[in-house]
Amino acid sequence: MEQRKNMNWLIFALMTVACWGLYGILLHAGQVEMKDPVLGRYKAFLFVGIAYFITAVVAPLVVLLMSKNMNWAMPPKGMWLSLVAGILGAIGAFCVLLAMGAGVKGGMSPAVVAVSVMSIIFAGAPIVNAIVAIMQHPPEGGFKAIPLPFFLGILLAALGGFMVTKFKPTPGKPHGPPTAKVEQGE
Repeated sequence: MEQRKNMNWLIFALMTVACWGLYGILLHAGQVEMKDPVLGRYKAFLFVGIAYFITAVVAPLVVLLMSKNMNWAMPPKGMWLSLVAGILGAIGAFCVLLAMGAGVKGGMSPAVVAVSVMSIIFAGAPIVNAIVAIMQHPPEGGFKAIPLPFFLGILLAALGGFMVTKFKPTPGKPHGPPTAKVEQGE
């Protein structure tokens, strides 16, 4: 009987899609709700940093401390690569805020900015990832061995990000505060 393949990687990948898909929307909303057109993005980013600290420092530290026979040896190369990855992630998060702020200042509505910025990021990042991964670990047989559908996938990702940004729906009018109805005859 054939063993069933473990698909946990796909579940975690889809959880990341959901989290990062909501990330841009909530990050922009947090920036707007800071009610500070000049420094709101920095205030929002401060709370992103606090969340990163709790999630990426406190939580793994607790797990490591609770692990039996924990080996605290951490090779320098692994530490530096992980640190650079974290710095790139934080710079990227900050650039999301800068892009959204610049879009609104440029006359785009917040909804249009959120769709445009995140579509470009989430279409572009996998392309960068795929190209760098292929360069780091070239396929057996060289670059000529890369299947044509791989290149088609990269092209479609770029086209998809462009099309979502170019043809995004126009947002409706903002909702104002609800108006109280006065009933007659009372």
